[in-house]
Amino acid sequence: MRRGVGALKAAVPVKDLICLVEKQLDHLFLYDGKKERNLLASAVGKALGKTAVNFSRIRNKYYRKGGEVYFNPFHSGQYTVFLYYLSRVLREYEAFSLAERIYYLNKVLNAVDLYYEVELPDFFFLDHPMGTVLGRAVYADDFVFSQHITVGNNHDIFPVFEERVSLLAGAVVIGNCRIGRNTIVSAGSFIKDEDIPANSLVFGRSPQLVIKTKPESYFDEYFHATFS
Repeated sequence: MRRGVGALKAAVPVKDLICLVEKQLDHLFLYDGKKERNLLASAVGKALGKTAVNFSRIRNKYYRKGGEVYFNPFHSGQYTVFLYYLSRVLREYEAFSLAERIYYLNKVLNAVDLYYEVELPDFFFLDHPMGTVLGRAVYADDFVFSQHITVGNNHDIFPVFEERVSLLAGAVVIGNCRIGRNTIVSAGSFIKDEDIPANSLVFGRSPQLVIKTKPESYFDEYFHATFS
């Protein structure tokens, strides 16, 4: 049985999704269904709405079914996004204990550290993101990240990402950095306390980065493969 949630087609009914999250919480953490079920159910509905917005521009074939935006909780990447939004909604409700457990659940199940105080943009895409830690940087739309990514601070200063930035596997960006619009950070690159101009391909390690400039049309084609 499938059921739509607004503009989102879900692989399972909402009630079953709520039950799935409850069972995972109860199995791994302390969870009081009598006290927390209504709150969780309300947050699930709102998190699905945010998930629908996020998925609406993603071109990946697993995010569409029958021409509609599609959510499958048994797709690890999709479930990662949903649990991130669920923890964020619970934070909005000031249900910090439950938000903390959902954040931890996401880390346990999907090996991704997306804390509920990290504010990702409406439109981002994660591609096999195991082992990734995203800190409290400033992120803009059409942000793409892969596995083993680290975004962190140096002396409590976090990076700023402009629109259309892609971090390939193993990339690290820390400290006082501004990563310009239309930037692809190559696999294994390390950027610390450096600004990257717009329309750049980045290779190597700070302070000896190699930065190659490409025309904007190059990045239009690159990001169009991910976002509509």
